[in-house]
Amino acid sequence: MLPYGRQSIIESDIEAVAEVLRGDWLTTGPAVRLFEDELARWTGGVPCVSVTSGTAALHVAYVAAGVGQGDEVITSPLTFVATAATAVLRGARVAFADVQPDTGNIDPDSVAALVTHRTKAVTGVDYAGHPADYDELRTVAEGAGAVLVADAAHSIGASYKDRPVGSVADLTTFSFFPTKTVTTAEGGAVAVADPGRFERAARFRNHGLVRDPAEQRDPGHGGWHQEVHEFGLNYRLPDVLCALGVSQLRRLERFRARRAELVARYDTLLRDVPGLTLPGRRAYVTPSWHLYPVRVRDGRRREVYERMRAAGIGVQVNYIPAYWHPVFEDLGYRRGLCPRAEAYYAEQLSLPLFADLTDGEQDLVVETLTSILGR
Repeated sequence: MLPYGRQSIIESDIEAVAEVLRGDWLTTGPAVRLFEDELARWTGGVPCVSVTSGTAALHVAYVAAGVGQGDEVITSPLTFVATAATAVLRGARVAFADVQPDTGNIDPDSVAALVTHRTKAVTGVDYAGHPADYDELRTVAEGAGAVLVADAAHSIGASYKDRPVGSVADLTTFSFFPTKTVTTAEGGAVAVADPGRFERAARFRNHGLVRDPAEQRDPGHGGWHQEVHEFGLNYRLPDVLCALGVSQLRRLERFRARRAELVARYDTLLRDVPGLTLPGRRAYVTPSWHLYPVRVRDGRRREVYERMRAAGIGVQVNYIPAYWHPVFEDLGYRRGLCPRAEAYYAEQLSLPLFADLTDGEQDLVVETLTSILGR
């Protein structure tokens, strides 16, 4: 089966991990700081807190934003469920805004219509690696006194109006799952510009521990003493995985270039295929393509999905609208809430896209798809 996404691991990645295994540190050591510094080169210098997953990154971001019981978070339903679930776990109510039909990104006008006095955060999602409209989202968020969060799980290395993703929102989350452009096997990070929020994020990912005697309530016990002022969790990304991440980040430009080349080939090869809508994009963004999401029209998405997979081509669907999950239905959310997102989902199909995909493999994807659609 040709997968829809796959990591790219070479000998230098293996050696980077092996070097850590031969050393003194396995958990929090020098590779963690090196990875966070290397990542900050891609966020315009905004400092980063590494964590154990993209889901952990979202949880940490909401903590740093001060999201809590009774607050509201506005986000997109066209995302993995974690974008919303982590807000609910903080005690917030999630309001789902509809999406733009061409990019699949959250619609700022829909966000503006949902703002209330309880709105604490607005979370954009860079669907497929295409940055959301952050200037418009910023205007809405600031008008509500809310924090702007970017779920950039798909878009590391992308830019919005010549500004790198990681610098356009107050808090930006990344994911390093194997299908993403850069992997640490499992891992994530939060880019945080504000020093106070950065400190809160860093503490939360380490049990909330306070080690600096100047900040402790009961100092003077000795060098071993540490205190917890606010509860946190163990979301520390270990040295072993950070070493892999450093090696991967040093190839990010090549990964992005190859993915862009493959997207351009798909655009050309699929341009005139009937019954197919290709992904849209804005002139003022430089995407970092994680997915190649086409829309299969005329009610044929399931048929095409099943026939492509039967032919050994691992297409995928990204994503079921978040509020369709039974856990949200049990909270009172109902289908029909975001009609454009639901229409997008009904047609969406992700074609294989990863750095090591060959032209020949891509040609096979195109030939199989066009044959099924009856070109």
